[in-house]
Amino acid sequence: MIVVAGEALIDLVPSQQPSPDGPLPALLPRRGGGPYNTAVALGRLGAPTAFCSRVSTDTFGASLLRGLRDGGVDTSLVQRGPEPTTLAVADISPDGSAGYGFYVEGTADRLFTLPPALPDTVRALSLGTCSLVLEPGAGAYEALLRREARRGVFTALDPNIRPGLIPDPDAYRARFRSWLPDLALLKLSEEDALWLAGAGVGQPGAPGADRATVLAAAREWLAAGPAAIVLTHGGDGLTVVTRGGGELTVPGERVTVVDTIGAGDTVNAALLHRLDVHGALSYAAVGALADGDWEDILRFAARAAAVTCSRAGAEPPYAAELAA
Repeated sequence: MIVVAGEALIDLVPSQQPSPDGPLPALLPRRGGGPYNTAVALGRLGAPTAFCSRVSTDTFGASLLRGLRDGGVDTSLVQRGPEPTTLAVADISPDGSAGYGFYVEGTADRLFTLPPALPDTVRALSLGTCSLVLEPGAGAYEALLRREARRGVFTALDPNIRPGLIPDPDAYRARFRSWLPDLALLKLSEEDALWLAGAGVGQPGAPGADRATVLAAAREWLAAGPAAIVLTHGGDGLTVVTRGGGELTVPGERVTVVDTIGAGDTVNAALLHRLDVHGALSYAAVGALADGDWEDILRFAARAAAVTCSRAGAEPPYAAELAA
């Protein structure tokens, strides 16, 4: 089983592009949160998956749990609480990319507490996004990462940087580096890698991202722990760099983009699912993958993300949609 740990929230997505002279568009509630989307995507791909989080008992929380169960995701590790569900207001650019404003004070997911040891059937743990930023829950998720890594569980992280939630960037960067020895796989966007390296203007999505700077940072992070790092380049594809010195890039899949909500989360799920297909949910096995294996894994992830981008909101593909 693969366990995905982290926040579940509600995205409020504009029903249409706002017009400067027209009324504000209605905001449509959509289930979301990076880890939540990753868990749903894994379930839709047919991977045995469980979600580990703290979810509100309000109406939004009930809908979030229903979405997990509909996707075939085990919810037995979900904690519940009466606090409200976190809200993320999406701002969709003309090119389909999304920015977010968060309403997180006093919400249920940030009060997550460290659970008992995960079941022996758990082979991989995936974490990331807001859950490793917002205290006191961030400390509990960090403790979960360290505990499970040290008992041999395959660990994956997608930082999915949200600058507006990080009051002290340098402190967060130091904390990120402290996680590296406990990671088997690090996946992140090129923009997030630039931000974590402290390069550019310090904001994900800033122009002038330097591919060489990003790759140099990835090599430095590999030396600290992970067996592999996967970098995403938006529509331009994905690159893997490995602790053994390997590097491979595949192009993105061309598609008409509706929006990019959930695309990176779909990549997380697709990578974990395809690594499992290759029998590589272990540190040693990832290190032993050949270029041909990585090409298959990355192309599968690119294809899955393209499907998500072709429809509104975080709606990852089902296995049958990728079988053709």
